[in-house]
Amino acid sequence: GGQFFTPREIIRAMVRIVDPKVGETVYDPGCGTGGFLAQAYEHTAGAGNAKITSAEQLETLKRRTFYGREKDNAIYPIALANLVLHNIDEPHILHGNTLTGQVTYEGLFADAPALFDVILMNPPFGGKEGKEAQTRFAYKTGATQVLFLQHVIDSLKPGGRCGIVLDEGVLFRTNETAFVQTKRKLLDECDLFCIVSLPPGTFVNAGAGVKANLLFFTRGGPTERIWYYDLSHVKVGKKTPLTLAHFEECLRLLPERANSERSWVVERKDIDAKGYDLKAVNPNARSQEDRRTPEELLDLIEAKGREVTEAVAALRTLRRGGPP
Repeated sequence: GGQFFTPREIIRAMVRIVDPKVGETVYDPGCGTGGFLAQAYEHTAGAGNAKITSAEQLETLKRRTFYGREKDNAIYPIALANLVLHNIDEPHILHGNTLTGQVTYEGLFADAPALFDVILMNPPFGGKEGKEAQTRFAYKTGATQVLFLQHVIDSLKPGGRCGIVLDEGVLFRTNETAFVQTKRKLLDECDLFCIVSLPPGTFVNAGAGVKANLLFFTRGGPTERIWYYDLSHVKVGKKTPLTLAHFEECLRLLPERANSERSWVVERKDIDAKGYDLKAVNPNARSQEDRRTPEELLDLIEAKGREVTEAVAALRTLRRGGPP
């Protein structure tokens, strides 16, 4: 999977939902330029934030909070510089491959905990891993996202929270053993409390055209039910990206897991019965009902018929070499 970047507004929405606190550790196992970690710092240390009440807390936030891994030689130094510019004095970023365990430089990661309070990430869409990575995981597959999902579950503290971006294929595929086993592990070991279905084209500016979803879960399951929120109806493109404003209703309804036109709950037994298909299918989506009368439809057919007749006549004229 090539290097691409998560839109800032998506990151902001995810950080709001996961809500990292001062004193918690925050980890991104494929951190790119550090967007999730930088936003988590801004959220926690934000202006007027009553959570920070002492110099000691600020010191903890700047020096003992943010951890990540990045394998790309060109991106790694950019991540460090970006995080320092965002006032994170000690970003604990390992230079190496999270999935294979290969390490280029781990000096800054030496004191990292084994498990983390908060994990935020967007694993590469469509990435493929070889045997070197697969042998380190219980459920073997070449799919980068599925291996990262296993890594994330195993890296969360009990009670720890995760927000992760996954493409639609991971959610609906029920015919590959590793996909099913990993999703079962997620539902058994974590409370998958929310899935947000994003519009197609959300990542088009980031160089990825896939349909994606946001998954939010807490370590310590099992999942009994999942609250879904559907944003797939929003028309997005290069000039009209998804913004935090699009998430306002989602953020408002999530604490109560409330039902609405765009939100609904699916029970665990129904997910098990579907072979761990987690794809968002909005039961409240209104089909566009055709309210035209038979007379109106006949008029429409007649008008279209005239258009076709005229078009055919025009084509015949052209074939004969123009008007007589």
